[in-house]
Amino acid sequence: MTIESGRFPWGLTIICALLLTLLLGLGTWQLRRLAWKEGLIAQAEAASAAAPTPLPNRPGPLPAFSRVILDCDFEDGGRRPVELQTILDGRPGVRLLSACGDRIVDLGFVDEATSDRPGQIEFRPERPADARRRIVAVVRDAAPPGPMAPPARDGRFYARDNAAIAEALNVPATNAGQTLYAVDSAFPDFPALEPSAPPAAFSNNHLGYALTWFGLAMALIGFYVALLRRRLRK
Repeated sequence: MTIESGRFPWGLTIICALLLTLLLGLGTWQLRRLAWKEGLIAQAEAASAAAPTPLPNRPGPLPAFSRVILDCDFEDGGRRPVELQTILDGRPGVRLLSACGDRIVDLGFVDEATSDRPGQIEFRPERPADARRRIVAVVRDAAPPGPMAPPARDGRFYARDNAAIAEALNVPATNAGQTLYAVDSAFPDFPALEPSAPPAAFSNNHLGYALTWFGLAMALIGFYVALLRRRLRK
């Protein structure tokens, strides 16, 4: 059988080649994402298993998922904690956000039914010497708020906007990209405060995505071969 050059489906061949390149590229990208995600999971597991270290006295980001020791007065200099409206296990309430030196610290959750706040009664800019608390916190990177995030009102935040929270707490912008989640209570005499860190949950579906793209590439090749053979028979 001979193929006349004018009858060969060059247009179909070019389109299929471009689609095949795209599908193989997407599959390869997902494999790279898989390797990155597995490294991130290993980093999180190693950091959570390591012993906590003192909070370094330097600006800039800390290793994500690491545990640090905080030795702070969380109302130092009159920086009263700000509140972030949230829901925990179906319960509405707020998370109290304070500062330890130049870092944002999430002290924990307070149920909406609790009207009191830790330190309200004795709060004053000049704190007693025993006001410092030593707790352990977990470092988490903070994602920027979405475009539809509502703004803060009356001193309460309705989205975790770390840039605005840092400004409210007088924390440098260089440290606004992370939040330190307390796992110990900074106010043990206030049992309504529930310190907790978000679980280090990672969705790792990249292998499945890669197999999907590669499977579509194989289907495209089969489709092209079938059409080409049919065309040549004619």
